Amino acid sequence: MSPPTTSRLAYIDWMRGLACVLMFQTHCYDSWLGGDARKGTFFMWSQAGGTLPAPLFLFLAGISFALVTHKLRQKGLPSNQIAGMTIRRGAEIFGLGLLFRLQEFLVAWGWAPWSDLFRVDVLNIIGLSMMLMGLGCWMTLAVTRSAPQRLWLVATGAGMAILISLLTPVLWTTWRPRWLPWPLESYINGVHNLNQPQSWLFPLFPWAGFAFAGLAVGFALLSDWARRREALSFALLGAVGAGLILFARWFDKQPTKLYAGYDFWHTSPSFFLIRVGILLLILLAIYAWCRWGLGTLGFSPFVQLGQTSLLVYWIHIEFVYGRFSILPKRAVTIRTASLGLLAICLSMLFISLLRTSLKGRGPEILFWRRRTLKPI
Repeated sequence: MSPPTTSRLAYIDWMRGLACVLMFQTHCYDSWLGGDARKGTFFMWSQAGGTLPAPLFLFLAGISFALVTHKLRQKGLPSNQIAGMTIRRGAEIFGLGLLFRLQEFLVAWGWAPWSDLFRVDVLNIIGLSMMLMGLGCWMTLAVTRSAPQRLWLVATGAGMAILISLLTPVLWTTWRPRWLPWPLESYINGVHNLNQPQSWLFPLFPWAGFAFAGLAVGFALLSDWARRREALSFALLGAVGAGLILFARWFDKQPTKLYAGYDFWHTSPSFFLIRVGILLLILLAIYAWCRWGLGTLGFSPFVQLGQTSLLVYWIHIEFVYGRFSILPKRAVTIRTASLGLLAICLSMLFISLLRTSLKGRGPEILFWRRRTLKPI
């Protein structure tokens, strides 16, 4: 009863495409809305939707990492070779993140501060997370040479996600590595050059935790039991997600507090668990949509955008926040900004189609070309 491979894995591209669209709307309304439009409920919900793209990209990077590692293991490659390949790919993504920051600085020459070159952005942290996942998988496979290795890999991903979430509050406050230069400390807690951790940046703590959560989910879905009972497996993951949300809400209301400095919306383990729970529910919903709904019926703009998400991420920034913004910044109404958003979505879809029509494939947010694992 299992659907073809294309249908089984289309949910990954679909989720990534959804993350792209949510990212577009967040950036467009944030850049272009002005005056009273920034004070209303519409803008509030737009920015609330903007809290999902980064966790989605990182979570999907973890799932994709598990799929690729599994594929390489099936080919009989030794664990150290797998680690070398995956860590190098993470380093490439990290390098692309640095290149993106350099491009942004040069385009904004004259008014961008030099410190922007060291801003910790989502591409940087995805690359570093991949390198850490490669190291974690290598250590797990080296230590657990006997079965069941996949179970140990699931435990590694889940354990690292929990550990990162538990360490985040203290690394932002009492255990801050102040002895590091701020460009390096910023990768730990997003301090940048402002002497305080900044919630708008993407440091390893807590953001790498979403990648490790995706790693655990990916390896869990690759188990023999889950592959034989695919729909049930996704349903169970959705139930786990709902359970995490309920548990985190209950735990946060308890009188005993673990941390002296507590910031629910930015560093608390409870909010981290809630967001992981939301990601699992989204995973279940999109899997069901792709398997039994219209998600893979004919052409899907979400799947198309998901297949070239790094490209459209890279390009749209300049036409929304950069010098080439198609609308004046912080100066237009909701209607005008919505028309601009439509133009961005259609133009990014056209660029995505143009890219896939060319021979070969460029780097994607999945981080591996399709010839490595077909299809995702």
